Amino acid sequence: MARHIYSCPLRWSDMDAFGHVNNVVFLRYLEEARIDFMFRLAPGDGSPSFSGGSVVARHEIDYVRPLVHRHAPVTIESWVTKITAASLTIAYEVKDPGQVYVRASTVVVPYNLAEERPRRITAEEKLFLQEYLDQEPAVV
Repeated sequence: MARHIYSCPLRWSDMDAFGHVNNVVFLRYLEEARIDFMFRLAPGDGSPSFSGGSVVARHEIDYVRPLVHRHAPVTIESWVTKITAASLTIAYEVKDPGQVYVRASTVVVPYNLAEERPRRITAEEKLFLQEYLDQEPAVV
């Protein structure tokens, strides 16, 4: 099982009054990693995978430790924990070596923008997603 690795820069505006990254900002970090995974990495070689759009149906976030602002990026590992006919669940860890700040998951539904409705996952998309499928929880 592969994991998608995204190096996420921290911005000065991400910090809250306590000097650490604000809890809401982590949703943006997850979005950046998810977009990199689904819309940059997946299409490769002109593939139409995920190019039609998708919508977020659910987020779950566990804040493990505060992330203090710094100039070095933080690593976001992403993998797939569930694939159904019309949705997928992506798990994440926002981390440094030996340190996890956030564990999260997102349920994503592929979406047909032209028809303005959800659609099924294609065979090509499922094949791609299965490379990242791991149903076991992450171990710190």
